[in-house]
Amino acid sequence: MKKILFTLFLLLVIAPSFAQEEGEIKGVVVNDATEEPLENVNIVNLNQVKGTSTGKEGKFMIKAVVNDTLYFSYLGFKSIRVRVTNDWLKYGDIKVKMTELGIALEEVVIRPVQLTGYVEVDAKIIPIYDNYRYRIAGLGGGYEGGQSQPGAVSRVLNSVFNPADFLYNVFGKRPKQMRKLRQMKEDDNIRNLLQSKFDRETLMAVLQLERVDVDEILNNCSYSEDFIRTANDLQILDAISECYEEYRVLNRGKG
Repeated sequence: MKKILFTLFLLLVIAPSFAQEEGEIKGVVVNDATEEPLENVNIVNLNQVKGTSTGKEGKFMIKAVVNDTLYFSYLGFKSIRVRVTNDWLKYGDIKVKMTELGIALEEVVIRPVQLTGYVEVDAKIIPIYDNYRYRIAGLGGGYEGGQSQPGAVSRVLNSVFNPADFLYNVFGKRPKQMRKLRQMKEDDNIRNLLQSKFDRETLMAVLQLERVDVDEILNNCSYSEDFIRTANDLQILDAISECYEEYRVLNRGKG
């Protein structure tokens, strides 16, 4: 009995030293060249899938534990990853420096559309991009159509005749990354962040995917090339999530 009590006492004393200390860490983000604070820098804890952004003075606060990785992204600056350390949690603020990128803007040619003022005539002049989503009776999945989607029919037919294999090839090898989809959808800060982004960087960092993997998933889920090219990151997140939920339903039915 005494031995058991002694063992329990040791566990109570030693266990806290092994537990990860969780808290809110603080810091400030500045321009590496000028030391000026950067406002509205997007910050995501890749481990806990939580997001925030910097205020007017470049300051931020976010929940984290030791060894969590924070992902910093800002338009026109190189994205960086910072590992949370014991010192950061214990001693408070740190300064995160971001490096500005040199961006060469491509020339854009704008061709004006001459309108007549008559609805019947102008409706035929204005270009229309047919990105639409349709469903096939008896299937739970939706499919993206459009003029610039020459492979859409074949992908739909592949999904019709072999939906389980189709979805397994997309998601079967990425179960851990795909589980983070729901966490991202539930975090308002991350959703607001993704709504204004089009570079897929944050999605790739959280889901541990390459850009080619993101495009592959959307292509195999029958989204059009126009959608993949023009959608913001929040729309891409919702599209991948929708396809993954369909995969889970089909996979559950196999058991």
